[in-house]
Amino acid sequence: MVTFCCCPEKEEAPHWCFSVPSLFTLFSNVAGCCVQISHLAGFLLWRVQRLFFLSGEQDLSTFLLVDMGLKKYPEYSCCRTQCIFSSHADLLLYEEALEIAQIMDMALDANDMSKVEKSIEISRTYLTNLQKEVKLHSDFLEPHSMFLSRFSAAWIYTKILTLGVSVLERERRYEEAIELLKCLLSRSYCPGQRGSWILRLSIDLEHIGHLEESLLMAEKGIDDAWVRAGDRMALQRRILRLGKPPRRWKKPAFAKAVGRKIEEVNVRGRPLNSATGAKSIFYGYDGQQCSVEQLALQYYSGEEGGCWQGVHSEGGIWMTYFGLLMWDVLFADVPDVFQTSFQTAPLDLRTDSFYPSRESLIEAQLNNIHMGEAEKILAASWEAHFGTSCQGVNWDRHSIIELQTIASCIGGPALAAICRLLAEDYGSWAAGMPDLLLWRTSSDEKDLPCRKCGHSLSHGGNSELCSCCFQDAVNKTGTTGLQGEAKLVEVKGPRDRLSEQQRAWILVLMDAGMCVEVCKINEQPNEGE
Repeated sequence: MVTFCCCPEKEEAPHWCFSVPSLFTLFSNVAGCCVQISHLAGFLLWRVQRLFFLSGEQDLSTFLLVDMGLKKYPEYSCCRTQCIFSSHADLLLYEEALEIAQIMDMALDANDMSKVEKSIEISRTYLTNLQKEVKLHSDFLEPHSMFLSRFSAAWIYTKILTLGVSVLERERRYEEAIELLKCLLSRSYCPGQRGSWILRLSIDLEHIGHLEESLLMAEKGIDDAWVRAGDRMALQRRILRLGKPPRRWKKPAFAKAVGRKIEEVNVRGRPLNSATGAKSIFYGYDGQQCSVEQLALQYYSGEEGGCWQGVHSEGGIWMTYFGLLMWDVLFADVPDVFQTSFQTAPLDLRTDSFYPSRESLIEAQLNNIHMGEAEKILAASWEAHFGTSCQGVNWDRHSIIELQTIASCIGGPALAAICRLLAEDYGSWAAGMPDLLLWRTSSDEKDLPCRKCGHSLSHGGNSELCSCCFQDAVNKTGTTGLQGEAKLVEVKGPRDRLSEQQRAWILVLMDAGMCVEVCKINEQPNEGE
């Protein structure tokens, strides 16, 4: 099991040390007798780690980090009611699939198309031969634990084929990509990918001139229960574009909702670069170089923009809100979702199993948020769990006071609506949120003395207390007592446009009653133009 590789007593050094004998001698004197773990022992250790952590992102150092107090995981109960791998054979098939996935990744990095195509063919052959067994395996898993199917060979091979579609499309081999997509859509694994597959299939059919089939695929896709968020928006817009007379004479019912006007603000800036494909860099209002998001923040902080406070958050702050507000829901006692003590989220978070398994808890918490209890929930969660690792929660980016202040400006109904989307379908809505979150309280434009100590209120907090007295009041009551408003802004550079996922988010936020707009950064024309 162990192979000795070098000892200080040996006179001969390995061939790679002859050029620097002093280094080898120094190493040998310090290290003493060295050993090399055999390949078999290393493989067994890898398998133990994979079985325990169920991912390649953690290893045995996790135990050390926890023992040293450098990392803290949430408290929850591990209730295992079924085995993840029903047999040793299933485990071996899963490991073989992981190996093929690794070969695929390495081949793509090396641009080795022969290995890429071989990996695709192995994956397709496996899924074709396993169709009957996949059906039996799906019947074996109870509906509430279908999320465990990700730990199967079929799931991994499905991911490989999905990647293979992108490779074929990049090389404009659309007929082959269409064949792969039809193969994927005929299987039951990775149902959350169906929206992307149907959209890609519709687009590829259009590439080869099959417009009617492309339109039919899009129309069929919007009736699929798994087609959601940005994919659904993209298919609806395709139907409106392709379904014009004489192909279709009647407008679909969703035409008006999809075509709603999104408010747009135009801001001029002096560009540093104008290269196509490069990230836009501008000179800010302060003369310093900045991104389009930073330039937009500077615009909105000024009088012309409305004197807003703001952060470039994209989805970051919303994931923090969801984690803190729904902490007790995330780590509730649900069978099989916690397999070890080192998880930052339940295994079913990104699946359709999450909401129905906790429906009563989720609805009760959403009602509390809707009724204006968010600030108190945030304060209690922050105090009880600060520093504990939780998926999406960033403890360093914002203070609890700032989170409470922003929450009071967003309002309970809108915050509850966003949390509902994430609770019902985290996988579809975890990305695509607008770039900027802006807020302003009723006291942001005031500079009055604190009624308690006489200091200035220019911190933008409570309209009667300075920052120190304001903090004391929040600590006592658990709320800021502030009123204000919030705005979400998607920032686009001169050559950018909204993605379908971003468009879908903007429309649902508008439905939730939030103020949302697009800020278009345009290049300021040079003098004399």
